[in-house]
Amino acid sequence: MIGVCACPTGIAHTYMAQAALEKAARAKGHEIKVETQGAMGIENELSAGEIADARVVIFAVGVNVEGEERFDGKQKVTVEVGKAIENPMDIIQKAEMKGMGL
Repeated sequence: MIGVCACPTGIAHTYMAQAALEKAARAKGHEIKVETQGAMGIENELSAGEIADARVVIFAVGVNVEGEERFDGKQKVTVEVGKAIENPMDIIQKAEMKGMGL
């Protein structure tokens, strides 16, 4: 499972959403890698192989994703950053449904 988090200011909420999604995914038994796009630029950048292997991509964003074309053809779950912070388990469950259980 992979994801991208990015908020308008690219500071706190980006990283809060990343942490929440990682914790929820692990609780459900999934491995996850989350790329952040914030004030420091792209961190934890997803490789072409990681993207190719993923069945679904979670976008917890409030801005346009840099390099979004890398994810063309992938099943996507897109939510506001705040939703990923407030209820990350719901987002993981939506991703499971899109990815048919991953």
